[in-house]
Amino acid sequence: MARRTEPVVATCHCGAVRITVPRVSRTLTSCNCSICRRYNGLWAYYAASSVTIEAPKNGFSKYSWKRKIRAYCRCKKCGCVTHYEYRRKRRNAIVAVNAVNFEPAALEGARIRHLDGAASWKFLD
Repeated sequence: MARRTEPVVATCHCGAVRITVPRVSRTLTSCNCSICRRYNGLWAYYAASSVTIEAPKNGFSKYSWKRKIRAYCRCKKCGCVTHYEYRRKRRNAIVAVNAVNFEPAALEGARIRHLDGAASWKFLD
């Protein structure tokens, strides 16, 4: 099947949060760290400048811990974890979109890499 090249939208369960990206990433990351395994994170990474996030004003709850490097964002209405962003603004900033919020057909053909975030921080495949 040919890869989609047009913009794709990820939504939370209630539809209040919509994230538009240029295309579904060819490679997704499944991490087993303490937070990703609880959030069922399947991450697709994009340049922040290429991501459009639409949500009601104050429609997110954000969570960070320890060194507060990342802010994990979830819809305040339905609770779906939609993305994370780095708290410190960088020139080449990225946004990690939780790919479980794309329609399943959009993920066809994507490769899933397994990251050992619980121990070695190395890819297992």
